[in-house]
Amino acid sequence: MSYEALPDGELAAVVTYLEMRSPPDQSIPSAPLSLNQVEVPQPEHYRALFRQIGAPWLWFSRLILDEAHLASIIQHPKVELLSVRDSGGGEVGMVELDFREPHECELAFIGLVPELSGQGHGKWLLAETVHRAWRGGVERVHVHTCSLDHPAALSAYRRAGFTPYKRAVERFPDPRLLGVLPKDCAPQIPIIGA
Repeated sequence: MSYEALPDGELAAVVTYLEMRSPPDQSIPSAPLSLNQVEVPQPEHYRALFRQIGAPWLWFSRLILDEAHLASIIQHPKVELLSVRDSGGGEVGMVELDFREPHECELAFIGLVPELSGQGHGKWLLAETVHRAWRGGVERVHVHTCSLDHPAALSAYRRAGFTPYKRAVERFPDPRLLGVLPKDCAPQIPIIGA
């Protein structure tokens, strides 16, 4: 066993890659939420929703992309952005499905606002997302999660039928110190450095 010191201002996470090679035989639970396709996603709106859902888990990868690069991803004809809405029409989550690799679908991002945590809505969202991912021609659905994500994420993916197949260690500058995310987000992960 060994430890590798990180410089101040850096974070590290263990990333687990998961996949499924056939659709699961699971029903979709009911929920008071709906999933609606965003026809032409706009970078500004995408970033706001991404930040609202992901800031507690230090999601920042899409926040540092310039407008043109982000638009080229989220507006690609083989990428689908789905908005999760509550019964009042408010936006409370998102799903990004990426079909750019032939015969594959990546669950690029999936999440709900923190206020909905622990209410069972994640189980519905994941089941509904997996159902939509398995369409004609898809032979593999995959996702990755890391040790900074919601503590229940990895077990939820496994319960949904995903199988882990690889791990990696990801190192990156703390986005709070870069000014990409507010310093008070993700208090469960201490800031070390100035």
